[in-house]
Amino acid sequence: MPSLRRHQLVRLNDAGWGSILQHPWDAQALACLTHWSTHGLPLVVTRQSAAERHEGAIALGLPAPLHWGKRRLTLQAAQADVLGFDEFPQLLQVRPLLAVRADAALHDLACALDTCGAKARVFGSYGWQAITGMPFVHPASDLDLCIAVDGIAQADAVALALASCAAPLPRLDGELAFDSGASVAWREWLEWRSGRARAVLVKHLSTVTLEHGTDWCAHAGAEVVQ
Repeated sequence: MPSLRRHQLVRLNDAGWGSILQHPWDAQALACLTHWSTHGLPLVVTRQSAAERHEGAIALGLPAPLHWGKRRLTLQAAQADVLGFDEFPQLLQVRPLLAVRADAALHDLACALDTCGAKARVFGSYGWQAITGMPFVHPASDLDLCIAVDGIAQADAVALALASCAAPLPRLDGELAFDSGASVAWREWLEWRSGRARAVLVKHLSTVTLEHGTDWCAHAGAEVVQ
Protein backbone atom coordinates (compact mmCIF):
# COMPACT_ATOMS: atom_id res chain seq x y z
CA MET A 1 0.00 0.00 0.00
CA PRO A 2 1.58 3.32 -1.03
CA SER A 3 1.62 6.45 1.10
CA LEU A 4 -1.76 8.10 1.51
CA ARG A 5 -2.18 11.84 1.02
CA ARG A 6 -4.83 14.40 1.70
CA HIS A 7 -7.10 14.97 -1.32
CA GLN A 8 -6.05 11.64 -2.84
CA LEU A 9 -8.79 9.76 -4.67
CA VAL A 10 -9.41 6.05 -4.15
CA ARG A 11 -11.32 3.61 -6.34
CA LEU A 12 -12.75 0.47 -4.75
CA ASN A 13 -13.36 -2.98 -6.15
CA ASP A 14 -16.75 -4.71 -6.08
CA ALA A 15 -16.04 -6.34 -2.72
CA GLY A 16 -15.28 -2.97 -1.17
CA TRP A 17 -18.49 -1.44 -2.44
CA GLY A 18 -20.47 -4.51 -1.40
CA SER A 19 -19.22 -4.14 2.16
CA ILE A 20 -20.09 -0.43 2.26
CA LEU A 21 -23.58 -0.93 0.86
CA GLN A 22 -24.38 -3.52 3.53
CA HIS A 23 -24.34 -0.85 6.24
CA PRO A 24 -27.72 0.45 7.53
CA TRP A 25 -27.80 3.70 5.51
CA ASP A 26 -30.88 5.89 5.25
CA ALA A 27 -32.60 6.01 1.85
CA GLN A 28 -30.88 9.19 0.65
CA ALA A 29 -27.40 8.01 1.55
CA LEU A 30 -28.02 4.58 0.05
CA ALA A 31 -29.21 6.11 -3.23
CA CYS A 32 -26.05 8.21 -3.43
CA LEU A 33 -23.72 5.33 -2.54
CA THR A 34 -25.44 3.00 -5.00
CA HIS A 35 -24.90 5.55 -7.77
CA TRP A 36 -21.22 5.88 -6.82
CA SER A 37 -20.80 2.11 -6.80
CA THR A 38 -22.63 1.51 -10.08
CA HIS A 39 -20.58 4.15 -11.92
CA GLY A 40 -17.24 3.29 -10.31
CA LEU A 41 -16.77 6.81 -8.96
CA PRO A 42 -13.91 7.58 -6.58
CA LEU A 43 -13.89 8.40 -2.89
CA VAL A 44 -11.42 10.73 -1.19
CA VAL A 45 -8.90 9.98 1.55
CA THR A 46 -9.83 11.65 4.83
CA ARG A 47 -8.11 11.87 8.21
CA GLN A 48 -6.79 8.47 9.26
CA SER A 49 -6.99 7.28 12.85
CA ALA A 50 -4.49 4.99 14.55
CA ALA A 51 -7.24 2.41 15.07
CA GLU A 52 -8.09 2.32 11.37
CA ARG A 53 -4.46 1.88 10.39
CA HIS A 54 -4.07 -0.90 12.97
CA GLU A 55 -7.11 -2.67 11.53
CA GLY A 56 -5.86 -2.37 7.94
CA ALA A 57 -8.65 0.03 6.99
CA ILE A 58 -8.70 3.35 5.16
CA ALA A 59 -10.99 6.23 6.14
CA LEU A 60 -12.71 7.71 3.09
CA GLY A 61 -15.24 10.43 2.35
CA LEU A 62 -17.95 11.09 -0.20
CA PRO A 63 -19.29 14.65 -0.55
CA ALA A 64 -22.68 14.21 -2.20
CA PRO A 65 -23.88 16.49 -5.02
CA LEU A 66 -26.58 19.11 -4.65
CA HIS A 67 -29.58 16.85 -5.25
CA TRP A 68 -28.48 14.57 -2.41
CA GLY A 69 -28.24 17.49 -0.05
CA LYS A 70 -24.45 17.97 -0.27
CA ARG A 71 -24.17 15.44 2.52
CA ARG A 72 -20.70 14.38 3.62
CA LEU A 73 -20.68 10.64 4.02
CA THR A 74 -17.95 9.02 6.11
CA LEU A 75 -16.86 5.57 4.97
CA GLN A 76 -14.28 2.92 5.69
CA ALA A 77 -12.77 0.33 3.36
CA ALA A 78 -10.27 -2.47 3.74
CA GLN A 79 -6.89 -1.83 2.16
CA ALA A 80 -7.34 -5.08 0.21
CA ASP A 81 -10.43 -3.60 -1.47
CA VAL A 82 -8.58 -0.65 -3.01
CA LEU A 83 -8.62 -1.04 -6.79
CA GLY A 84 -6.39 1.96 -7.44
CA PHE A 85 -5.64 5.61 -6.78
CA ASP A 86 -6.47 8.73 -8.77
CA GLU A 87 -6.10 12.51 -8.63
CA PHE A 88 -8.41 15.51 -8.84
CA PRO A 89 -8.43 17.33 -12.20
CA GLN A 90 -5.81 19.91 -13.06
CA LEU A 91 -6.72 23.59 -13.06
CA LEU A 92 -7.44 24.06 -16.77
CA GLN A 93 -9.55 20.91 -16.87
CA VAL A 94 -12.34 22.71 -14.98
CA ARG A 95 -12.46 25.55 -17.53
CA PRO A 96 -15.81 24.33 -18.99
CA LEU A 97 -17.43 24.78 -15.55
CA LEU A 98 -16.49 28.46 -15.28
CA ALA A 99 -18.18 31.45 -16.87
CA VAL A 100 -16.70 32.49 -20.21
CA ARG A 101 -15.76 35.86 -18.72
CA ALA A 102 -13.39 34.05 -16.33
CA ASP A 103 -11.45 32.32 -19.09
CA ALA A 104 -8.69 34.92 -19.39
CA ALA A 105 -8.23 35.13 -15.62
CA LEU A 106 -8.01 31.33 -15.38
CA HIS A 107 -5.35 31.29 -18.09
CA ASP A 108 -3.41 34.03 -16.28
CA LEU A 109 -3.57 32.06 -13.04
CA ALA A 110 -2.28 28.92 -14.74
CA CYS A 111 0.59 30.92 -16.25
CA ALA A 112 1.44 32.50 -12.89
CA LEU A 113 1.62 29.07 -11.27
CA ASP A 114 3.75 27.77 -14.13
CA THR A 115 6.17 30.63 -13.47
CA CYS A 116 6.36 29.41 -9.87
CA GLY A 117 7.03 25.87 -11.09
CA ALA A 118 3.78 24.69 -9.55
CA LYS A 119 0.67 22.88 -10.73
CA ALA A 120 -2.79 23.11 -9.19
CA ARG A 121 -5.38 20.40 -8.83
CA VAL A 122 -8.99 21.34 -8.17
CA PHE A 123 -10.94 19.65 -5.39
CA GLY A 124 -14.18 20.79 -3.75
CA SER A 125 -17.32 21.52 -5.76
CA TYR A 126 -15.58 22.24 -9.06
CA GLY A 127 -13.34 19.19 -8.80
CA TRP A 128 -16.16 16.81 -7.97
CA GLN A 129 -18.41 18.16 -10.71
CA ALA A 130 -15.61 17.74 -13.25
CA ILE A 131 -15.11 14.11 -12.16
CA THR A 132 -18.74 13.02 -11.85
CA GLY A 133 -20.65 15.28 -14.25
CA MET A 134 -23.14 15.82 -11.44
CA PRO A 135 -24.24 19.20 -9.98
CA PHE A 136 -21.94 20.33 -7.17
CA VAL A 137 -21.21 23.95 -8.09
CA HIS A 138 -23.51 26.74 -6.89
CA PRO A 139 -23.11 30.54 -7.13
CA ALA A 140 -21.20 30.78 -3.84
CA SER A 141 -18.80 27.90 -4.60
CA ASP A 142 -15.10 28.59 -4.09
CA LEU A 143 -12.49 27.33 -6.52
CA ASP A 144 -10.57 25.00 -4.19
CA LEU A 145 -6.97 24.34 -5.21
CA CYS A 146 -4.41 21.85 -3.91
CA ILE A 147 -0.93 22.95 -4.99
CA ALA A 148 2.16 20.83 -4.36
CA VAL A 149 5.15 22.86 -3.18
CA ASP A 150 8.70 21.72 -2.46
CA GLY A 151 9.58 24.19 0.26
CA ILE A 152 9.14 27.58 1.85
CA ALA A 153 10.31 29.68 -1.10
CA GLN A 154 7.96 28.04 -3.56
CA ALA A 155 5.10 28.21 -1.06
CA ASP A 156 5.67 31.95 -0.68
CA ALA A 157 5.70 32.47 -4.45
CA VAL A 158 2.56 30.42 -5.01
CA ALA A 159 0.65 32.15 -2.20
CA LEU A 160 1.52 35.56 -3.64
CA ALA A 161 0.45 34.44 -7.12
CA LEU A 162 -2.90 33.28 -5.75
CA ALA A 163 -3.39 36.49 -3.79
CA SER A 164 -2.89 38.55 -6.95
CA CYS A 165 -5.86 36.90 -8.68
CA ALA A 166 -9.20 38.65 -8.65
CA ALA A 167 -12.64 38.53 -10.22
CA PRO A 168 -14.13 37.28 -12.44
CA LEU A 169 -12.67 34.03 -11.08
CA PRO A 170 -14.55 32.49 -8.16
CA ARG A 171 -12.97 33.08 -4.76
CA LEU A 172 -9.78 31.01 -4.58
CA ASP A 173 -9.39 28.73 -1.59
CA GLY A 174 -7.40 25.60 -0.87
CA GLU A 175 -4.07 24.35 0.38
CA LEU A 176 -0.35 24.25 -0.19
CA ALA A 177 0.77 20.60 0.01
CA PHE A 178 4.39 20.08 1.05
CA ASP A 179 6.55 17.12 0.08
CA SER A 180 6.60 16.21 3.77
CA GLY A 181 2.91 15.28 3.64
CA ALA A 182 1.83 18.36 5.60
CA SER A 183 -0.52 20.96 4.15
CA VAL A 184 -1.70 24.43 5.08
CA ALA A 185 -4.38 26.77 3.79
CA TRP A 186 -2.65 29.19 1.43
CA ARG A 187 -4.45 32.21 2.87
CA GLU A 188 -3.35 31.27 6.40
CA TRP A 189 0.20 30.71 5.15
CA LEU A 190 0.25 34.20 3.67
CA GLU A 191 -1.02 35.74 6.91
CA TRP A 192 1.56 33.83 8.94
CA ARG A 193 4.50 34.57 6.67
CA SER A 194 3.63 38.27 6.61
CA GLY A 195 3.64 38.40 10.42
CA ARG A 196 -0.09 39.04 10.74
CA ALA A 197 -0.53 35.68 12.51
CA ARG A 198 1.69 34.17 15.21
CA ALA A 199 1.05 30.54 14.21
CA VAL A 200 -0.33 28.50 11.35
CA LEU A 201 -2.66 25.48 11.37
CA VAL A 202 -0.94 22.53 9.69
CA LYS A 203 -2.89 19.48 8.56
CA HIS A 204 -1.34 16.04 8.39
CA LEU A 205 -2.91 12.76 7.35
CA SER A 206 -3.72 11.81 10.95
CA THR A 207 -3.34 14.99 12.99
CA VAL A 208 -3.69 18.76 13.00
CA THR A 209 -1.02 20.90 14.67
CA LEU A 210 -0.52 24.58 15.39
CA GLU A 211 2.99 25.56 14.32
CA HIS A 212 5.07 28.64 15.12
CA GLY A 213 8.32 27.65 13.40
CA THR A 214 9.11 26.15 9.99
CA ASP A 215 10.71 22.79 10.87
CA TRP A 216 7.50 20.98 9.93
CA CYS A 217 7.89 22.10 6.31
CA ALA A 218 10.79 19.72 5.83
CA HIS A 219 10.64 17.21 8.66
CA ALA A 220 7.00 16.10 8.95
CA GLY A 221 7.39 12.81 7.13
CA ALA A 222 4.67 11.45 4.87
CA GLU A 223 2.57 8.83 6.62
CA VAL A 224 2.46 5.35 5.18
CA VAL A 225 -0.43 2.95 5.63
CA GLN A 226 0.84 -0.63 5.72
